[in-house]
Amino acid sequence: MDLVTTWFSGLSPLLQSLLAGCFTWFVTALGASVVFLTRTVNRRLLDVMMGFAAGVMIAASFWSLLLPAIDMAEAQGLPAWIPASIGFLVGGVFLRLADALLPHLHPGARMVEAEGINTSWRRATLLVLAITLHNIPEGLAVGVTFGAAALQLDVATGTTLAAAVALSIGIGLQNFPEGIAVSLPLRGEGASRLRSFWYGQLSGFVEPISAVVGAAAVLAVRPVLPYALAFAAGAMIYVVVEELIPESQRHGNTDLATLGAMSGFTVMMILDVALG
Repeated sequence: MDLVTTWFSGLSPLLQSLLAGCFTWFVTALGASVVFLTRTVNRRLLDVMMGFAAGVMIAASFWSLLLPAIDMAEAQGLPAWIPASIGFLVGGVFLRLADALLPHLHPGARMVEAEGINTSWRRATLLVLAITLHNIPEGLAVGVTFGAAALQLDVATGTTLAAAVALSIGIGLQNFPEGIAVSLPLRGEGASRLRSFWYGQLSGFVEPISAVVGAAAVLAVRPVLPYALAFAAGAMIYVVVEELIPESQRHGNTDLATLGAMSGFTVMMILDVALG
């Protein structure tokens, strides 16, 4: 971890964010590559992994985003709850609007359950858009934390370069099942291995882009940082509650999915507290 942060410290924050976003994209592609090894995956295992992803995102939302936002607001002389509350709610509303407007289909759902505006787009496109939609806040979270570290606000906010790297690792870990969740259903419906992999990895392409956007935003407008941190947290929690938890428990593996969520929360907490 020390070697990674030392190497990262010599780079510009925008390049740091880009590389971290590319890492999380790579792990998504790694998950999608499972399609070259098998046509199906054990449903219980996939539900545990989806629960794990939910746990990681919940922990990251608090330890890496909301808590630093509260600390920074206090350092700026603001009521601690104002930026955190406003940013958190705006993040959720943003995802709700995107959810209502962007055509998409959650993994495991039938075509008649597609959300967003009506469209004639194919199932593969709708699946990619569903994962892409909730990868946006993940990328923003990564970029915002690198931007915060670059502003040397670690004393006030608890956001250090090591914390940003830890968050990137956590986001990357939970991206693995997301790649699987796109590629294997497509393979099961008859798509070629290469085509299934392509769509699976494509869902993570937005993360490097949104990471750079997040870092650039906080670097350009420093006072927006606590709001930006909370915004990313709100968007991530919306994804967890609206998609990941229901999907992980849709097939009757409630207890296993819940244990997976607790495991993911613990892993992300350890990454952030011990390493960050």
